[in-house]
Amino acid sequence: MEPYDLLKYMVKAFESLGIRYFITGSIASIFYGEPRFTNDIDVVADIGEEHISGILKLFPANEFYLSEDAMRNAIRGQYQFDIIHPASGLKIDVVITKKDDFDKSRFKRLRRVTPVEETFANLASPEDVIIMKMKYYKKGESEKHLRDITSLLKISGDKIDMAYIEYWAKKLDLLDIWNAILQRLKKT
Repeated sequence: MEPYDLLKYMVKAFESLGIRYFITGSIASIFYGEPRFTNDIDVVADIGEEHISGILKLFPANEFYLSEDAMRNAIRGQYQFDIIHPASGLKIDVVITKKDDFDKSRFKRLRRVTPVEETFANLASPEDVIIMKMKYYKKGESEKHLRDITSLLKISGDKIDMAYIEYWAKKLDLLDIWNAILQRLKKT
């Protein structure tokens, strides 16, 4: 299975179960910015315990590794669980929505696009991808997040709502990182 095959499979499964979701992370960065390799799919989803049996059926144990306990704990604690396709080494990181103001805003701003041939999917807005990459950079200072942000701004910059990013950068204590990115962008 290739990454985009898994993406199409996940979209079909979540939509058949009526799960609200949007794809973020590397897949969204690639869509709005420059191509690069990724072996995981990051998705934010509004999954409740009522979805567990359906997810387990659609991601069967003979093809996928998915822990029911991990899923239940993630739903209750509003954090993440993984769906792994061992044969390919691909992984879906399913982040349970926190239903806070930022997640509510991200769901309102998602884009319905075709990241893969003839497959419509919900993608995080480019602004929200940038904000989350800044949050991850703050946690681990991985340069890949800054490279993704810079690439995204270079390619899609004229379509980016800079005021929205600045608003959330202030609110989420990311303004120093945002200002450093803007300075870096001026130098390139």
